[in-house]
Amino acid sequence: FNGIADAALTKLDKFNAQDIANTTWAFATASVEAPALFNAIADAALKKVDCFNPQDIANTTWAFACTGWSNSDIFVALL
Repeated sequence: FNGIADAALTKLDKFNAQDIANTTWAFATASVEAPALFNAIADAALKKVDCFNPQDIANTTWAFACTGWSNSDIFVALL
């Protein structure tokens, strides 16, 4: 997963809402901690929050909550 996190960090600007949701979900489901990736994903998600559908919102919020990652800006924006 470290290689995936490193690759994702270089491509986040090209991620759409579903890419963001799927990536956070995959890391949370696998119980993999990737703080740098989650910080960068939170920033990317804030820029694209208007493009999130209900499933993207649910998966992304669930993933952040399951990993114990906390950033009120992303939770407020998604909810």
